[in-house]
Amino acid sequence: MLYFIGLGLGDAEDITLKGLKIVKNASRVYLEAYTSILGVGKDALEELYGREVILADRDLVEQESEEIMEGALSEDIAFLVVGDPFGATTHTDLLLRAKERGIDVKVIHNASIMNAIGCCGLQLYNFGETVSIVFWTDSWQPESFYDKIAKNRQNDMHTLCLLDIKVKEQSIENLMKGRKIYEPPRYMTVNQAAEQLMQVVQRKREQKLPLDMDESTVCVGVARVGSDDQAIKAGTLEEMTAVDLGGPLHSMVIAAKTLHPLEIDMLECFANDPSVLKEKPT
Repeated sequence: MLYFIGLGLGDAEDITLKGLKIVKNASRVYLEAYTSILGVGKDALEELYGREVILADRDLVEQESEEIMEGALSEDIAFLVVGDPFGATTHTDLLLRAKERGIDVKVIHNASIMNAIGCCGLQLYNFGETVSIVFWTDSWQPESFYDKIAKNRQNDMHTLCLLDIKVKEQSIENLMKGRKIYEPPRYMTVNQAAEQLMQVVQRKREQKLPLDMDESTVCVGVARVGSDDQAIKAGTLEEMTAVDLGGPLHSMVIAAKTLHPLEIDMLECFANDPSVLKEKPT
């Protein structure tokens, strides 16, 4: 059996009892290590599990998955994922490849940012499509995330923004020269995401295009959801460019145009100035 096991969001102890039992008895245990991170390192997991954990980077999962599935027809293999196993589409691909090889698959679910974001006070059934905001470069500055946020706002829905993670990435020069030299890990902050959104808003304003959000739009920044030092801050998009939420991982929510009274009451717990929660028309 190949087991996909969610680890939850906080630390080593967030694994379910069912998942922990499987990990302790599996022949090999892999930890997916590029779509998200836990607040603790691999060593903390190994101490709790009492066994070795093999780090699985993007290349291993997407290009060399045979190594993970080897022996799974006769042994139990555990594939650990931060959050829930299907928070990233690449894991669905791994599951389908396993089934093509006749390997039995079982999934052990856990909490993910997709449902834990309710901690910010915005009601889950008022969320629209989730978007990803990627790091811009000097030559590549996509704005498609804004279009999806705008569509959600037009439908009076909140938007969960998942912020970019760069782990084991190569520079263009090293990639072209075939050198296995990797850049230091980078994790997008709420500040960086808000700054990019502010730039998109300004560009559309200069082009005299209609705006579905602006600097006064209500947003919520969250960091390290599920851990003891979880941080939440509510305010305007402009305020998000300066808020300090500490270390990774960060996510951001762009609120709907209309907020339920209970949502406002909750956001007031996280806002320096509750008056900004009454959004001005764009």
